[in-house]
Amino acid sequence: MTTTASRHDAPAGSFVSPIAWREDALHLLDQRRLPARREEVVCRDVSDVARAIREMVVRGAPAIGITAAYGVALAARERYRSVPGRWREAVEQDLETLAATRPTAVNLFWALRHMRDCLAGLDDDPFPPLLTAAQRLHAADIEANRRMGVLGAALIDPPCAVLTHCNAGALATGGYGTALGVIRAAHEEGRITRVYADETRPWLQGARLTAWELLQDGIDVTLVAEGAAAHLLRQGEVGWIVVGADRIAANGDVANKIGTYGLAVAARFHGVRFMVVAPTSTIDLQTPDGGAIPIENRAQDELLCLDGRRIAAEGAQAWNPVFDVTPAALVDALVTEKGVIEAPAREKVTALFS
Repeated sequence: MTTTASRHDAPAGSFVSPIAWREDALHLLDQRRLPARREEVVCRDVSDVARAIREMVVRGAPAIGITAAYGVALAARERYRSVPGRWREAVEQDLETLAATRPTAVNLFWALRHMRDCLAGLDDDPFPPLLTAAQRLHAADIEANRRMGVLGAALIDPPCAVLTHCNAGALATGGYGTALGVIRAAHEEGRITRVYADETRPWLQGARLTAWELLQDGIDVTLVAEGAAAHLLRQGEVGWIVVGADRIAANGDVANKIGTYGLAVAARFHGVRFMVVAPTSTIDLQTPDGGAIPIENRAQDELLCLDGRRIAAEGAQAWNPVFDVTPAALVDALVTEKGVIEAPAREKVTALFS
């Protein structure tokens, strides 16, 4: 895995994509460095890809899934070269390595299942068809995001301010974004008066990534600390909270960046509507409800330190869950590329796949 200055080619109509296949390797925009530096990490094998996902070079459920799909193609290329007689078994080990990187984002497992299905029936060099499959997933994600942008924007009655949490934009997807896709589309249609973004501790995805993305598109953004969000809602300006998701259970419960649940509770109290925007690959029908969603806990130092310097008192410990679960009863609209579900519930979610 190497690092270079970035020269990412964005998909048409989108400023930036975190993922690009170029020069026979996978190039990932290093989201740990933004907005100070625009660098990319070059992944030439599956170990590079697994490390990039685990270490948050790439983040956001759809982007993680797409990256893993390219990782399977790289794994097949190397295994077919090194152990041609048993490359299938070797690739299965690589699939397990990728699956172990992040437990909550279901798009990772969806992408791995898709690529495993693509492996079936391949006898000759598996790399070309698997690379094509990964590129198709990438293109389909961008198209789905644009569709969700249109559907979600139609729900926002102008004039309206919106609040978003974490980063569910082009950087978290193949391009354009889920929650930020809705915000982009609504801004283009003149429906939004102002965009507020939570700074989103501890990785500051809102301050570093969402603000950066929106400003590149010429969309003004106002940052707020999470602790100020309820007070902001009380002012009466915000009409919608718009967020993404890392996994949606069969009953409509939503796992997303830690702090989302608290926003949903505050939104319901203040009469602000709550929108979740995610592709159907984020919906996990095998998970009955939010209680069954595995919640990733990350290192204490992410809370105890900032930019490598300890900010907490020596001896203090930290609890660092990076996701929480918002009950479906607090979600006003679930926007997918297949349509909008208002007041999501198990029957409505199941019907979406019928």
